[in-house]
Amino acid sequence: MVSWAHEAPTPGSRGAGRTKDMAIIGIVAVDRNGAIGKRGQLPWHYSADLKFFKGQTTGNACVMGYKTWLTLKRPLPNRLNVVLTRREGVEARESVVWLRDRESVLSLKDYLKCDLYVIGGAQVFRVFLGEIERWVVTEVPLAVEGADTFMPAGFLEGFRAEDTRRLEDDLKVTFYARAV
Repeated sequence: MVSWAHEAPTPGSRGAGRTKDMAIIGIVAVDRNGAIGKRGQLPWHYSADLKFFKGQTTGNACVMGYKTWLTLKRPLPNRLNVVLTRREGVEARESVVWLRDRESVLSLKDYLKCDLYVIGGAQVFRVFLGEIERWVVTEVPLAVEGADTFMPAGFLEGFRAEDTRRLEDDLKVTFYARAV
């Protein structure tokens, strides 16, 4: 059982019950031109990247826009799914929280005892650019023709690469941290 809620201190205990501060992490796969989508879908399929994404985000919270939510067949398992939408009448689902704005998502910081991964789409990445502390960027070895959704220009400005990992021969992930 995954627990995302803030644990209240017990009588006689110190602190607020959290063992670590929540980090806000952007996680994205981009092509050579910064594309992330085409016609509302990922324009590639790499099982190694999907497995990596699952390993990074499981046990954490994932914030996404409504369009990204629609591309999922079901809630991401073993994760708190946070969907940004202004739509009325969205259906209640286990492990899914519907929020209306950035401030509502950021208010979770006091309650989560896990990291918050910003998983897209482009509008959601733009909304959280100033809040993201780390980036996990998969570099897709393609230039997708007809791509129509791109990462915000300069999204890695102010960040430095800390580590790179190969997922497959032609697929790599770079971990970035905000430069101090």
